[in-house]
Amino acid sequence: MTTDVLKFRPEDTVQAAGEAMAARSIGGAPVVDDENRVVGMLRDDDLIVSDVRLHMPTVISVLGAYLELPRQASRFDKEVRKAVGATVGDVMTPDPKTCSEDDTVEEVATALHEHDMSRMPVVRDGRLVGIVSRGDILKEIVKKGP
Repeated sequence: MTTDVLKFRPEDTVQAAGEAMAARSIGGAPVVDDENRVVGMLRDDDLIVSDVRLHMPTVISVLGAYLELPRQASRFDKEVRKAVGATVGDVMTPDPKTCSEDDTVEEVATALHEHDMSRMPVVRDGRLVGIVSRGDILKEIVKKGP
């Protein structure tokens, strides 16, 4: 489990979230409310693909692209400009599966697999205390040995 968790609030901008995730080379982070309760999970998929369309502000921000649109693309231009103001709450996966510090490695591994997650928020009394990833699970399995 990692306790130094990058986390976001629903009102954070998608652009800022994308930049923070890219800077730390992570593929997902919990979204919390003012009381540090997990309200969502932001995945790199949420930032890049939305309804099978690229989320242009994130792509532009992360890749540092400059986009010059032809005049006939004004509708697309309006959509991109509207999406620039998108928030984490607009694109996050709400109410993600969580685990507790008391859950076994086997329970967490099973939950990650069953819910097709690569990482899961760890909560105590409903509040975020860490995050566990498939990599963390693998380390524990290797540590235990055969």
